[in-house]
Amino acid sequence: MEGGKPSLALVYQAVQALYHDPDPAGKERASLWLGELQRSMYAWEVSDQLLQLKQDVESCYFAAQTMKMKIQTSFYELPPETHNALRDSLLTHIQNLKDLSPIIVTQLALAIADLALQMASWKGCVHTLIEKYNNDISSMLFLIEILTVLPEEVHSRSLRIGANRRTEIIEDLAYYSSTVVTLLTTCVEKTGNDEKMLIKVFRCLGSWFNLGVLDSNFMASNQLLMVLFQVLQRDETSTNLHEASSDCVCSALYAIENVETNVALALQLFQGVLTLETAYHMAVAREDLDKVLNYCRIFTELCETFLETTVRSPGQGMGDLRTLELLLICAGHPQYEVVEISFNFWYRLGEHLYKINDPTLHAIFRPYIQRLLHCLARHCQLDPDHEGIPEDTDDFGEFRMRVSDLVKDVIFLVGSVECFAQLYSTLKDGNPPWEVTEAVLFIMASIAKSVDPENNPTLTEVLQQIVLLPESVHMAVRYTSIELVGEMSEVVDRNPRFLDSVLNYLMKGLREKPLASAAAKAIHNICSVCRDHMAQHFHGLLDIARSLDSFALSTEAAVGLLKGTALVLARLPLEKIAECLSDLCAVQVIALKKLLTEQSTNGKSADPTVWLDRLAVIFRHTNPIVENGQTHPCQKVIQEIWPVLSETLNTHQADNRIVERCCRCLRFAVRCVGKGSASLLQPLVTQMVGVYQVYPHSCFLYLGSILVDEYGMEEGCRQGLLDMLQALCMPTFQLLEQPNGLRNHPDTVDDLFRLATRFVQRSPVTLLSSSIIIHIIQCAIAATSLDHRDANCSVMKFVRDLIHTGVANDHEEDFEVRKRLIGQAMEQHGQQLVTQLMHSCCFCLPPYTLPDVAEVLWEIMVFDRPTFCRWLESALKGLPKETSGGAWITSHLLFCSAEECKQVCWAIREFTRLFR
Repeated sequence: MEGGKPSLALVYQAVQALYHDPDPAGKERASLWLGELQRSMYAWEVSDQLLQLKQDVESCYFAAQTMKMKIQTSFYELPPETHNALRDSLLTHIQNLKDLSPIIVTQLALAIADLALQMASWKGCVHTLIEKYNNDISSMLFLIEILTVLPEEVHSRSLRIGANRRTEIIEDLAYYSSTVVTLLTTCVEKTGNDEKMLIKVFRCLGSWFNLGVLDSNFMASNQLLMVLFQVLQRDETSTNLHEASSDCVCSALYAIENVETNVALALQLFQGVLTLETAYHMAVAREDLDKVLNYCRIFTELCETFLETTVRSPGQGMGDLRTLELLLICAGHPQYEVVEISFNFWYRLGEHLYKINDPTLHAIFRPYIQRLLHCLARHCQLDPDHEGIPEDTDDFGEFRMRVSDLVKDVIFLVGSVECFAQLYSTLKDGNPPWEVTEAVLFIMASIAKSVDPENNPTLTEVLQQIVLLPESVHMAVRYTSIELVGEMSEVVDRNPRFLDSVLNYLMKGLREKPLASAAAKAIHNICSVCRDHMAQHFHGLLDIARSLDSFALSTEAAVGLLKGTALVLARLPLEKIAECLSDLCAVQVIALKKLLTEQSTNGKSADPTVWLDRLAVIFRHTNPIVENGQTHPCQKVIQEIWPVLSETLNTHQADNRIVERCCRCLRFAVRCVGKGSASLLQPLVTQMVGVYQVYPHSCFLYLGSILVDEYGMEEGCRQGLLDMLQALCMPTFQLLEQPNGLRNHPDTVDDLFRLATRFVQRSPVTLLSSSIIIHIIQCAIAATSLDHRDANCSVMKFVRDLIHTGVANDHEEDFEVRKRLIGQAMEQHGQQLVTQLMHSCCFCLPPYTLPDVAEVLWEIMVFDRPTFCRWLESALKGLPKETSGGAWITSHLLFCSAEECKQVCWAIREFTRLFR
């Protein structure tokens, strides 16, 4: 911090401004200044002094939070000889400030916990704390707070304590866990039914359960469990205490996931939860939704924990099916939020039973699933006074989507044919209110695709009845019946005699604003599945496409309709495709031309993305089968459209969003006709490179990778594509070499290495022989530390594929050349690459990226194992010794003796755990 240590008066003034300045600019200035103070070395002393002064809640909270943050992120700033003084100071502060505010106590407790986890010299911290404070009832609340956050912080991402230290801590906490539980039990005995203390105790107990270190036999016979269930059985328990108790039981159930090794505790919890059914009914009677939700969480966690036992021995011992009865009782609650809690369990049950595939077992669980489906259909009913179509985007709409997904996953247990027929019969035989009809149709739509359409009279009857629905029925019923028709496109394909009546029905919907998008989606589905039958209706589809904007369609629905039309277009005779494609594109091309004319005459820039997206979807899905030697029917149309796309790109070259859509459109155009787009190559590349020099939009790099993929193996195109790569690389490197360039432009990194990878795959020798390869490799080495999923994946794939070209002897005549060139590149950059990869794994990259890194290291090893082992030794020796100790020797042996990539991945995981 410039200007040395600030005075306490100045810090206090800034804290006051942060909380009380009426001017937002003043608050912002104070926040930035205090943030700078927190990052400085002075923060330690300043926060300690503020806590001693105890001036007010705000300044003490800022100081406590700063202390916690410094210990979490900057503990290395303090020399070891100051650690004891810091510990004693923090314990003094928490004792002096215990009555000021609970949030300050929590921040200081976190600071003490984080200190204990990082301060290896503080042995047996739990024992020390309990010895110091357990006889003083006034210190009990903050002692329990420290003991609550301590287990929670063990796996905190803010602390880099390494696997060895973490293991040592967990063993230490396990050793003292019974002492903690005894303290909590004594505490409850001393304070009786003091609600505040009970909440603290249950939170603390839950935290120790979550860490998984409590002795289950000791806990099974502990008084605290009995108190826990007594609190949950009592009708008068307050909401806050009820929630803390419920959380604790859920943590305990989660902790005994492996029931066999925790039988005594499992049995206590199992029996304890089964006693809560009466309390649940009482909460329902009192309309106490918070408690109802808590009970449902407990019942669900019970079922999750005993899932395997229930499936293995249903109805016996702890496989007692009363657990499922409890969940079905909850499913009967009128509020849909209650049943939603149990969805994950039902998914998992379905998954288990599907894998086992035992008809006897299916028969045992089938009645429970049938009852669940019955409850779900009822929960999906809209309010009787609901007007218009069902909402998709509100909470209830999202709930219905989750119901639909769950039904699809468990329907195999009931049998989709039987269920579909049963649902239909409730509509056919009764005369239910509209909201019941709509909910039944909704569930039918969820399972329609899983019903075998072969010789199924129910399906055809349903289809016939739906298309005869009068327009007078409720709008929501019409909406959902249209969705059901869309899901039954397989039935239409097998029964083409219904196609005309189905299309007429959907066309009626398309003309009505509330139903238009659903009808468009259904037409799209039918086009996708019934492509051959729909060919005769192509001109009808073309008419719809020409007047697309006269219908009240969402963007997605309009694009979907065009996709369906393009899929049908691809099935027309080859000689008709060019003309029909031209007709289909004409509307969008005319609109783009009109926008360009308006731009040049009155200077107003209108957004062309709607039309570009529509052209893109047409090109993407027009995939006719073209024999070798035949001219692609779409080639001429795309050549005619190119000038308009080119001019649109030029006009909007500064706008990244529009340029992206142009590139996407061109990408699908190139993919559509493949080699047939050769005449576009020269003008397209020239324009891309020209615009990229001024506006480096990363989508040009992506489009470049598509061109390399299509033309990279054509001898006559290779030099031109290499020139393109070199021209695109120069501005890219300038962008990425800026301060934080890689981190600020992950899309550019991603697309650059996609392009380079395509070159490696299509024409490796061209790339390896060029002068640009050295710069690309250097950029790749720098980018290996980038913590961005897509960008890092692209970088690793490029390096892996590059080295692999020198490993894979595919009997091509250029293999020896490739091997030699890779050898030269590795000689120059190998040590730097291996060192950077190991450093990135330990300090920069999340664990999910490690398999990609392992593949790169494996390829280097396969290419030249002895040299790789030397490079690796050098890289491992360069890492901090205080964290890795002598572990690098073991890791080096593991790496160098690996016989497959999987073993390299395992070795990296084990080694990097020391640094996390």
